Amino acid sequence: MNDVAVKEKSWKEFQESGMLWMANTILQVFGWSIAIDQDADGNIISVCPARVKYRGFTHETNTKGYIKTANYMKENAEEILKEAMQ
Repeated sequence: MNDVAVKEKSWKEFQESGMLWMANTILQVFGWSIAIDQDADGNIISVCPARVKYRGFTHETNTKGYIKTANYMKENAEEILKEAMQ
């Protein structure tokens, strides 16, 4: 069993897992988002909290976000459950 309390992850993994979408879904209620600036190849240049005027995402973006987070949960459910029980 791995007893490391904090496992650093990349912003790219956070984004691809659907967690960025999930976090921004909540943050946008308060007029905030985590903003990621990427170059043309998709490489992350910078990440910062940002004030935003918009609220919510399009139906298509939400559908993709739900699929990404559901897949993340499916692939990591066992590890997440073990961590929760520790």
